[in-house]
Amino acid sequence: MKLSDSTTQILKNYAGINSNIVFNAGSRICTISEARNILSAASVDAEFPSTFGVYDLNEFLGVLSLVDEPQVKFEEKFAVISDSTGRSKIKYFFTDTDMLTSPNGTMLDKAMEMDSFQVEFEFDQDTLNKIKRAASALGHSLVSVTAANGSLVLTVFDPENPTSNTFSLDIAGTYEHENFSLVFGIPNLKIIPGTYKVGLSSKLMSRFTHTEQDITYWIALEKSSTYGA
Repeated sequence: MKLSDSTTQILKNYAGINSNIVFNAGSRICTISEARNILSAASVDAEFPSTFGVYDLNEFLGVLSLVDEPQVKFEEKFAVISDSTGRSKIKYFFTDTDMLTSPNGTMLDKAMEMDSFQVEFEFDQDTLNKIKRAASALGHSLVSVTAANGSLVLTVFDPENPTSNTFSLDIAGTYEHENFSLVFGIPNLKIIPGTYKVGLSSKLMSRFTHTEQDITYWIALEKSSTYGA
């Protein structure tokens, strides 16, 4: 098996969410953060033959980069990674899946069944870049989603200091009621580049669905979020 660039990109992203991962047989991969506030699932163009665990995903990706055009052959307890000629080989041992943090099937099924969102909008890469630049410049780590004058407003702010500088950006979207402030931790926006359809739930959960790739993130909102009276 050869891992494509798109699959490798997703795995690099997942390594930033959780350093370990459990691969299940098939072409769907998923991960969950140690704090269990970020969950993601993606369909990739690789077909994994069995279930196995990787303790350090960054290390695994680094091993793949040691050889040109890496080919991966899966055995029961390890993978053999070789170059296209077969001259260079690396034996990489798997980790017991019971030792790793991974979403169970029930958790993933419940996330995928979520279809009730009170706030919806499109979120592109330019918007994310602006938010992250503003957060870095202002030294803030939270962004709120509120409604004003028929639009949604993303505001990078510091809840501990009401007189601190803020950055706001108006975006198009839909919402059921105006009285809400749904808050993200900016460090939790660990998503691959692209444009997303975003749904926010009054139950303090969000769903980010990539518009071009089959990858979805469910990101918990901050407990300081409010919805309704």
